[in-house]
Formats: sequence, C-alpha cells, structure tokens
Amino acid sequence: MAAERHLEWAGCYNVRDLGGLPIRGGGATRPAAVVRADSLDRLTSEGWAALHAYGIRTVVDLREDEERSTTVTRPDGITVVHVPLDDNADTAFWSWCLDDDADGTPLYYRPFLEHKAERCVAAIAAVATAEPGGVVVHCGIGRDRTGLVALILLALAGVEPDAIVADYAVSGERLKRYFNHPRQDDPIAERLAERGTTIAEVLTELVTEVDIEACLAAAGLGAAELYALRTRMTV
Repeated sequence: MAAERHLEWAGCYNVRDLGGLPIRGGGATRPAAVVRADSLDRLTSEGWAALHAYGIRTVVDLREDEERSTTVTRPDGITVVHVPLDDNADTAFWSWCLDDDADGTPLYYRPFLEHKAERCVAAIAAVATAEPGGVVVHCGIGRDRTGLVALILLALAGVEPDAIVADYAVSGERLKRYFNHPRQDDPIAERLAERGTTIAEVLTELVTEVDIEACLAAAGLGAAELYALRTRMTV
C-alpha cells in the first residue's frame, strides 16, 4: 500500500484512504473521498481533529446498536449515519457461518452479498448520498464488515480486481498492533489454507464471477445512487 494511503488517526489502528487505486481502462479512485477505518470510538481528541482536517464530514457506522458508545465527542460538522450491516436477528445465517468456519474470513462475503444484498445497498447508498466532503466507513476492527463494504465500493467504482484484493490484505498487517501479536502469518490466511484456498482466490472469485452491480440493483440500488457513488469516488 502506498504510504500516503495509510492515515495515522490517533487511537485507531486500521485507517486508510480508498483513493489512488487503479481503475480498469485507466484512471484512479479519488483521494480523500472515502476512507475505511476501525472503530472511531477509540479516536483521541487529536485523532478526531486529524479526521476533520482530512475533510471527513460523514461517518457511516456499520456496527450494531449495542456496539456503539454513547459518550463519544466529535468535532462540529460531522454527520453520523448508522447502517447496521450484520442482521444479527438472522441466527440461521450466522450459525451457518460459525459452523462452516467462515465467520471473520472473506468466505462469508459472497453468501452475505447474495442473501443480504439489501443490507449492502443501505451501506452503499449512505456513502453515495452523503453530504459534500469525505466519508469514512467503519465497524469494529475495520476488516470484516468494513472489508466487505470497501470491496463493494471499489468494485462498483471499477477498480482492478488485484488492487481490491491487495487493499483487503493490508488489514492483516495493520491489525497486528490491535491484536498485539508479532506473528508474521495471517491467521485468516491459515484458516483458508486448511480449506485449500487463499484470501486472494476467494476475493478474486467474488469480484470476477459475481455481478455485484446487478446483485445490488436487484436489491434496490438505483441508477442515480450508482452515478453519485462513481462521481464521488472517481477522478
């Protein structure tokens, strides 16, 4: 990852700009338009100041109600849009994820997208229709829910599949500080290796074999929202 994509916002571990990524056919994603992050509840006052100085004006929070702090003090001019992604009430789906050892890995992305596309639409629409200024999307550690939404955003913007895969992989390195372990091997990669696959293979299959735009359109993503998203994210 280019050094300029990583953002040091005091209190967070896994923050990066989704700008500067190559688009199929030429061009790149727009810098400072959309940022992905781990929980902003951990930001210090200096971290919030850095977020605001970077031009962020909208926060899209993918967490459930019970995960959110009620004591966070944000700078003036920041709008928070709460879009719970997981649908925890669907215990059958999450039981399957746990039983299949897919939870917490990109193995659950495709079935989630196919079965809960309307949840993904809500998150994408929140980014597309945000007020002027940068948007940051976050969950708890910025890897699973945020990873899925970031993948969808980049796919809709036309980013090269290899760049989408590489962006996901950065979280493994960034989160070593969060988990406080020095190990070199990514535990998610190890879990997938036990199943005879890799992170790159799983994600590449998703972004090349699934028509993500059509899937979301069928679940309610409108042409105007898609146009707004691409206008926001691409140069």
